[in-house]
Amino acid sequence: MTETLRARQAVPAPVSGVRALLKSPWGAFALRRLGGLVLSLALLILLTFLIVPLIPGDPAIAILGPGATAESIAIMREKLHLDVPLWEQFGIYLQGLGSLDLGTSFRYSTPVLTTIFTKLPYTATIAFGSIAVVLIVAIPLGMAIGVVTRGGRRPIVGTVFGAVAGFLASFPAYVAATLLVLVFAIWLKVLPPGGAGGPATFVLPIAALALGPTFAVARVVRQETFGVLQQDYMRTARGRRISRARLYMRHALPNLMASTLTLTGLILSGLLGGAIIIETVFSLPGLGLEVIQAIIYRDFPVIRGIILTIGVIAIFINLLIDIVLGLIDPRTLGASNHD
Repeated sequence: MTETLRARQAVPAPVSGVRALLKSPWGAFALRRLGGLVLSLALLILLTFLIVPLIPGDPAIAILGPGATAESIAIMREKLHLDVPLWEQFGIYLQGLGSLDLGTSFRYSTPVLTTIFTKLPYTATIAFGSIAVVLIVAIPLGMAIGVVTRGGRRPIVGTVFGAVAGFLASFPAYVAATLLVLVFAIWLKVLPPGGAGGPATFVLPIAALALGPTFAVARVVRQETFGVLQQDYMRTARGRRISRARLYMRHALPNLMASTLTLTGLILSGLLGGAIIIETVFSLPGLGLEVIQAIIYRDFPVIRGIILTIGVIAIFINLLIDIVLGLIDPRTLGASNHD
């Protein structure tokens, strides 16, 4: 009996579900990112709500104009729920978000969600097309320059690349857009200057938006390539005389992707905002052009809805990048860079 009791005492107590989840790298990552996601969404919702109350003056008068009567202003204030306390306005806003109701556009008299679904494909095409160009061009370019200039080799190539990449990485997207239209649309006449007439109309906007980030990422990839090529496992792999393609693609590339994807996630979030400017240059009917027109016409529900949509997309993009990083390099699961 005593031996049986001792044996039972020797058996460790089962770890609770929460403790087991915390001990798992993916479980701890999920809980940590869930907390960050909730906090980010809460701050975003609060920010979008405060857009209207923080606008100087009375939004009702801004919508109706200075010549509006007191009765019409009172009706508009009631329509905007400006006649109730701020905390009650926030509750109404949260209630609408809970039912996926972003309000009704003052300009179109249609649901804001309908306007967003109509305009979002244009913005998404530009933003995600640009990041595809960045990844396809920047990673091979940065690796190639890093390989040929490693250890101080070919200093002229490194100097020229550094100067050109530094200049183009800081090149404003709207200036690049103007120059691309001038060259390819006006002089060469091989691409349309703007509008939404077909796939060809997205070529110049994507190129203008991707130009700077491509060379910014390429510079980072080049520096990371220097560090990876100096690692002991790379020297061992070269000593085995394996092919260069296998050496760089199998051993070097995966170790470059962590820092590259981290930077890419930040750039993609910026590209969503940059698409707003690019859409105005190329007259694309996306979220960027729509939010500018909404500001001009004081269409506050549309402004709120578009900013909220872009913010939510940016938050989930960074979450997706973190998940991909965890799949590529499990060591990043314990990092708190994005928390």
